[in-house]
Amino acid sequence: MRRTLVVLVLLLAGCSGSNEQTANPTTSTAVPVTASAGCQAAPIPPGEQRVTTTSGGQERWYLRHAVQTTKPLPLVVDLHGYSEGAEIHAKLSDLGADGDRWGFHTITPQGTGDPVRWDTAFDSADVRFIGDLLDEAEDALCVDTNRVYVTGLSNGAFMTSTIGCVYADRVAAIAPVAGIRNPEGCKPSRPVPVLAIHGTADTFVGYDGGLGEGALDLPAPDGSGRTLRDIGAANQAKGPSIPETTAAWAKRDGCGSTPKESKVSVDVDRFRYPCPAGREVALYRVNGGGHSWPGSPFGPAIEKVVGKTTDTIEANRVVFDFFRRHPLR
Repeated sequence: MRRTLVVLVLLLAGCSGSNEQTANPTTSTAVPVTASAGCQAAPIPPGEQRVTTTSGGQERWYLRHAVQTTKPLPLVVDLHGYSEGAEIHAKLSDLGADGDRWGFHTITPQGTGDPVRWDTAFDSADVRFIGDLLDEAEDALCVDTNRVYVTGLSNGAFMTSTIGCVYADRVAAIAPVAGIRNPEGCKPSRPVPVLAIHGTADTFVGYDGGLGEGALDLPAPDGSGRTLRDIGAANQAKGPSIPETTAAWAKRDGCGSTPKESKVSVDVDRFRYPCPAGREVALYRVNGGGHSWPGSPFGPAIEKVVGKTTDTIEANRVVFDFFRRHPLR
């Protein structure tokens, strides 16, 4: 397993109750289902397909996991980490298979560059690509346009945070895993519900802020063959902690400043901010957790690289339950 699996680069960065893992997550019915154009199109074969498309005049591709349906379903965009890529990430998160069980389509797009990554600048080609993908998915699949969501790991979590700023008019809620950010200049058009998950022993994106020791030997983004350590990443400013970054989203959403702490499992605590109705900001702290996707079956195989992956919660269930409570308002 390559060391670059499931990792990021900071250099590029410019619930009700405790039962979070119900088999049938609660759905908010206060906002009506709105069918996309794809509900009138010829049905897409169910299952996973690699789809080639064009965005900004460039050829791009993504994995599309469609659910066989006769009614509009939620859409989840799942963003890979630095040097990870869509195919590896789709296996890591396994959101496609859970979409079959719980009723949501999944799109897992591929970033650019070598190593592959996301450019999180608001005006980047990658941000435009995500917008184009939303258009394409809604035209091809039967999507409930009031229930479109984004999640991602590591550099994909950075990108998820950016998408929450740029596409708040289309994306109902976001869930960055191992990498929530508070992008400078973020002014979403509406308050965006946010769920963050982060391990306290993450050596790539430090829980206390900054680039961790585990990330310094990753390849530099300039293709020179050097590492992040070689180009001076170890000297970067530490930056805000994960709790501080989550608190910034809570403030932006008009929530209170003091979160309520509760125990979710033996090694996971939840910090939920007091927010106005229809909004929610929460942080799941995985005590001793590494740079990982909780509940992933890949966890034990890559533990020497990314650290511990807890199996006391499943990120997919926690994230999708959060999403289903928060349609576009």
